[in-house]
Amino acid sequence: MKQKMTLNEIREYGLQVLIKELGPAGLIRFLQQYETGYGDYSVDRHKLLKETTVEKLAEDIKKFKAK
Repeated sequence: MKQKMTLNEIREYGLQVLIKELGPAGLIRFLQQYETGYGDYSVDRHKLLKETTVEKLAEDIKKFKAK
C-alpha cells in the first residue's frame, strides 16, 4: 500500500480487502449498513397513509390473515 493515495485509490483498496476477508456476500452486507437512503420517511409516510385509519389497517390485516 502506498503512503499517499487518492480517495478513489483508498476506496478501491478497501473494497479489495473487504472482498478478500468477507467474500462478496459479506462485502454487500457490510456496505448495506452504511446506506443512508434518501428523502424524508415521515413526510412520505404521511402522504402515503393520509386516508388510512387504524380501523382500516385492522380490517386489512384481518382480510390478509383470512387468505
